[in-house]
Amino acid sequence: MEPGGNILIARVTQLRGKSFFLRKPYGAVARFVSDALGYLLADVFPSLGLLLSLGLVAAACTLYLFAGLAEEVYEGDTRQFDESTLALVNGFASPSLTSFMRAVTYLGSVVFLTGAGACAVLVFVLARRRRAAVTLLVTMAGAALLNFTLKLVFGRERPEPFFNTPLPESYSFPSGHALLSFCFYGVIAAVIATRLKSVGSRVFVCVAAVLLVTLIGFSRIYLGVHFPSDVLAGYAAAFLWVVVVALADRVLQTRFRGRVEQSD
Repeated sequence: MEPGGNILIARVTQLRGKSFFLRKPYGAVARFVSDALGYLLADVFPSLGLLLSLGLVAAACTLYLFAGLAEEVYEGDTRQFDESTLALVNGFASPSLTSFMRAVTYLGSVVFLTGAGACAVLVFVLARRRRAAVTLLVTMAGAALLNFTLKLVFGRERPEPFFNTPLPESYSFPSGHALLSFCFYGVIAAVIATRLKSVGSRVFVCVAAVLLVTLIGFSRIYLGVHFPSDVLAGYAAAFLWVVVVALADRVLQTRFRGRVEQSD
């Protein structure tokens, strides 16, 4: 193990000593945080690469924002924001826009994503891209479990829907459409982008995925089946999970390469 990791483990062991922690709580925590940051900066981030390291930092910020949003929702402090936003969006309603939003929201439904996911996995396997197939399966299975768990934990009731839209039987927070579509289209876009040589083509694929996921989330607000805070929480939870999967994939790839080099 790297020196930074040894120092971090030693500090954790030291913190376990109850008497030490009670005598100098702030100093112990401060040193632990300092050693943890030093370990990340010296050992973890360099091995992950710049892009994934930035993703890890962004995930930490997103986790903080999600926790704050969840607390506000739990205490009912987002009610004014949610209701005013729903009323504002509903003011732009029209029959043609409603039909369009119903079509868009279907692209984030469990039924559609299950079928599309099965087809995507089959294509990846036939193309001998097993890593992409496994990544998509793990990402979507974890996203579904995360969505189910968070809904049960918060148990938030849904708003009154617009346009006689049928309400799902599940709870409202977070938005499953936002969470699952973010994960699915994010992974698909990443897989496609890695195969493209042109920077412009990669940007186009990523922007298209972002726009589609944004439209799906907006459709849930437009149809009145979710509060805006539900959609934001769905995006935040999805981003956190995608970063976790990316980190795990990177760590496994690094270890696999290291074993191959040692065997050679």
